[in-house]
Amino acid sequence: MARAFALLILSCLIAAPAGAVAGPDGFEDIARLESRVVAALDADVATPGGPLTHLDRRLKLAACPKPVTIDPPALGALPLRCEPLGWRIRVPLMRVPGAQPAPGTPAMAAAQPATPAAPPLIRRGDPVELRATSAGFTVSTAAIAQEDGRAGGKVRVKTDARGPVVIGDVVDTGIVRVASF
Repeated sequence: MARAFALLILSCLIAAPAGAVAGPDGFEDIARLESRVVAALDADVATPGGPLTHLDRRLKLAACPKPVTIDPPALGALPLRCEPLGWRIRVPLMRVPGAQPAPGTPAMAAAQPATPAAPPLIRRGDPVELRATSAGFTVSTAAIAQEDGRAGGKVRVKTDARGPVVIGDVVDTGIVRVASF
């Protein structure tokens, strides 16, 4: 009897890896994930600097075997990711009144005085090389620009006519870089 109980305890420990935050249904515990987001931002839901709304409780994310990584806010959202499983979500943030918009956002561009525009390095319909670099290696593929792009700006590209739109940074003539893949 004691041996069967010990085997049951051992099998539970193996089935639930350290750091996993699974709900009763085996998916990521969204309420606990939301509380981590609120703690990381030090702002409650629907308050300036905090998440815009509550995380959707219908969201079914596989339980991450390690703690979910909370990246710094970028482009008005807080990225959350589970590296071992490869899922990631972005939590929209409520803007802080009177705060300076982040560089590169449309609000920041509107706040700056007009300067003469540099000619685009990439034109809509141009073939481009889409690059992603990580940990000492680079992956690249062919894509088609969906809009004009200037050096240092963002541009939408598609790798396939039916594929999703990818947003990347214009590096040089015909070269677009994505932050991650």
